[in-house]
Amino acid sequence: MNYQRLVEIIRERKSYLCVGLDTDPAKIPAGVSMLEFNKAIIDATKPYCVAYKPNIAFYECLGAEGWEILEETVKYIGNDHFTIADAKRGDIGNTSTYYAKTFFETYGFDSVTVAPYMGKDSVQPFLAFENKWAIVLALTSNPGAMDFQLFQQGDKKLFEEVLEKVSTWGTPENTMYVVGATRADMLADIRKIVPNHFLLVPGVGAQGGSLEEVAKYGMNENVGLLVNASRSILYASNGSDFASAAEKEAKSIQLAMAATL
Repeated sequence: MNYQRLVEIIRERKSYLCVGLDTDPAKIPAGVSMLEFNKAIIDATKPYCVAYKPNIAFYECLGAEGWEILEETVKYIGNDHFTIADAKRGDIGNTSTYYAKTFFETYGFDSVTVAPYMGKDSVQPFLAFENKWAIVLALTSNPGAMDFQLFQQGDKKLFEEVLEKVSTWGTPENTMYVVGATRADMLADIRKIVPNHFLLVPGVGAQGGSLEEVAKYGMNENVGLLVNASRSILYASNGSDFASAAEKEAKSIQLAMAATL
């Protein structure tokens, strides 16, 4: 999916919601398979979101069966929603090229999350595919972000250096950045560095990030945001009404998003 189409569907649906398909077999209702659960969640939420983000760890831990479930899930999502492989890959040379082929060609994702620690030659292979995206980790929500990302050298923090450097490797049409919702107070400064790029913002919902603050400080003229919610939607109910509960939660978030547009 290209930049123009992504902006179009955001405007059409008055939403910039990304549903994280972090499907934990231990948390889904008894008697419901992982694939059935994913399909029910997709059916319930697709009018209210613009993107889906399967976290690859929940699938690859199941071996071949998990990869099959992932493939079927992406096919079921179709082409009217942006798809994100939350894989956090990043290696050099042909290794990155084949990671990119895995998610872009074999599984048909629009984008993949990438860790930039190994530098330019670990990210560039993901940028060589037409209408595909690298979503680069920049400033995350987890407590361990303090260990490296906020390290200050001179007048810059490490994540600011990442944003500046990576923005010279790609363009706003093939590169996004992960910025946690619990860091919303830093979004205004981040927008000074990358004013035109999309930001993937996890942490709204179960993690307590503020949608209003994310919109206030992170939105640009093309919206420029994909705000992810996972657990708050997937596990809105642990009963047989899980799909209708997920629909209710997704619709609530979409309405809140519409009010910010």
